[in-house]
Amino acid sequence: MDPYLDILGQRIRAKRKELGMSQEGLANEAGLDRSYVGRIERGEHNLTFVSLVRLCRAMGCDVAALTGDIPAGTKQGLT
Repeated sequence: MDPYLDILGQRIRAKRKELGMSQEGLANEAGLDRSYVGRIERGEHNLTFVSLVRLCRAMGCDVAALTGDIPAGTKQGLT
């Protein structure tokens, strides 16, 4: 699992739960499949920028709110 995708997935899940949304509700609002959202939240899928924007719009936040402070890392992992 890529650590960047894991961090992003955790942040998407946390924001969704903060809003009281189910995975299905978020997926419907974003125009995505529920199983796809689940894979993103688990860090199993490298989502496209378009999908990230759709998720952020559905949650009422911007991309920077979810990605702004992800630490720089090396190819082997985060530092």
